[in-house]
Amino acid sequence: MKVREIRVPKRNLGNTNIEVSCLGLGTVKFGRNQSVKYPENFDLPNDKKISELVKSAEELGFNLLDTAPAYGSSEKRIGDLFQQQKISRHNWVISTKVGEEFENGKSKFDFSATNTELSIKRSLNRLQTDYLDIVLIHSNGFDEKVFDETDCLPTLQRLKKEGLIRAIGVSTKTPRGAIRAAELTDIIMVTLNPEMQADLSAIERAYELNRGVLIKKVFNSGHADLKEKNLQYALETPGVGSVIIGTLNLDHLQNNANVASQL
Repeated sequence: MKVREIRVPKRNLGNTNIEVSCLGLGTVKFGRNQSVKYPENFDLPNDKKISELVKSAEELGFNLLDTAPAYGSSEKRIGDLFQQQKISRHNWVISTKVGEEFENGKSKFDFSATNTELSIKRSLNRLQTDYLDIVLIHSNGFDEKVFDETDCLPTLQRLKKEGLIRAIGVSTKTPRGAIRAAELTDIIMVTLNPEMQADLSAIERAYELNRGVLIKKVFNSGHADLKEKNLQYALETPGVGSVIIGTLNLDHLQNNANVASQL
């Protein structure tokens, strides 16, 4: 089957007025291969490989790229594609994050107002853009403490009002935190697959409130055996806007797009 014969459907992301492909391309592997949970080690791809992968994703109907400062050089490498006009910025919805950074082989977290604003400006620079479609708080596992004891969320709300960000949300780590995030923000990113369903109540709450839902770890970081079943399960869950899949393999990309195009 040729790439152009498959088109990933698009869905509205809650009430954000952002339309996204129901599969998003995760870009951890663009820039980081240390301290990751994948079953096999891998080398970082060269620029040609990244360009081919993103162009193929676009041909398949993808329009969502998910990145983060904690993904090593991922943001910069995406920005280089825009700068070199390998892909058009306006064809893509960019989702990045704040709160976590990865340096010298370790993650560190800072949810202060100063660091949040600095992180946004740095992401804008790295991504070669003057706005960010989606910014998610990259939780450290204490979701509710981040909401209640830091200035991260108010800072993002201000930057959204200033026009630097179109929608804000949280990449959560706990079911209670995910429900709170659905009530406080535009978008939640939660874990969902047949073996990990603790966040279903948060997805239901987000659906009730017409909030956007992004899914991570649908393949359990590459450890799932029945990948097609996992993908179908997530995409058929009411309220899910897009499932983020991270791969450097063109065949895997096309196979996942084929599954999504038939639902």
